[in-house]
Amino acid sequence: MDNGKNPFSQEDEEIKEEVNKESQEEIKEETKEEEINKEESKEDNYKEKYEDLDNKYLRLAADFDNFRKRTSQEKEELSKYACAEVLKKIAGVLDTFDRAKEHLKEIEDCKVVKESYEVAYKQLLDTLKKIGMEEIECLGLEFNPSEHEAITQIPTDEYEQDHVACVMQKGYKIGDRIIRPALVGVAKKKEDE
Repeated sequence: MDNGKNPFSQEDEEIKEEVNKESQEEIKEETKEEEINKEESKEDNYKEKYEDLDNKYLRLAADFDNFRKRTSQEKEELSKYACAEVLKKIAGVLDTFDRAKEHLKEIEDCKVVKESYEVAYKQLLDTLKKIGMEEIECLGLEFNPSEHEAITQIPTDEYEQDHVACVMQKGYKIGDRIIRPALVGVAKKKEDE
């Protein structure tokens, strides 16, 4: 002890170093625990987000299914309503036929029968036009496979080749939609005999 150093100070230093090491290890363990807790917290957060998104997806899928069913039902109701409106308009034509039938019981003149027929036929055509149905024009026009159905070829010089030369059955459409194509005979060049 004559060198002026305190023998306890070296021990104190060693103790301090040991305490420092222990506290550093404790701090490291606490940091590891905090990191583990943070990771678990993140994992729990991700699970919550996943469950939330999954619930939203299931609700959206159910909403879409309900929308699809509702739309289908509305479409069916509109179709029935449209059909009912068409039949209501055609019922007036049926009334005309019934009146003509009663009126024609006592008439023997064909001219009167023809006139009654023409009136009823015109009323039916007018009613169908009001609904939106129109006859497909075709006689003399170029054959169009989307509106015409060719059932024969007719050798003729009267019409150009591949043009409609005769109509066997009229075709009808509503707007651009074909209800029934016209059955036609298509012109082909007449062969010299």
